[in-house]
Amino acid sequence: MAEQPLLALDAVDRRLIAELRANARKPVSQIATSIGVSRATAEKRLARLVDEGVILGFTVRAREANPNTVRAVMLVEVAGRSTSAVIRSLKGLPELHTLHTTNGGWDLVAEIRAESLADFDRVLREVRTIDGVLNSETSILLSSV
Repeated sequence: MAEQPLLALDAVDRRLIAELRANARKPVSQIATSIGVSRATAEKRLARLVDEGVILGFTVRAREANPNTVRAVMLVEVAGRSTSAVIRSLKGLPELHTLHTTNGGWDLVAEIRAESLADFDRVLREVRTIDGVLNSETSILLSSV
């Protein structure tokens, strides 16, 4: 089955999506006021964005349970054609929060969240021993701004 082309978004659609990203629980009437349209227009636009698959769902952003969680970004270089096997191995790590393929000198970008520096150190060692991982570089995230 062919994938549907994405709906062309105008400035109102983009502002509506930005409002939802900031607070998906914000009432439609307040979103409408913020973006300068009527409530009916905001509701119609929102329904169209959901129906067309531009908005895939609504989610909750929760504060970290442990404010001392060690968060880091790891860049991973993969040998030859072993990317799929490395991805499967990385997805088996519970500390792996997100994983992305990328271009350039690195093949994968992973966000890691560990409960302590000792756990973080263990995760780094585990990643580096995965067959197919040639090299990695990791940066600890100190604060969000």
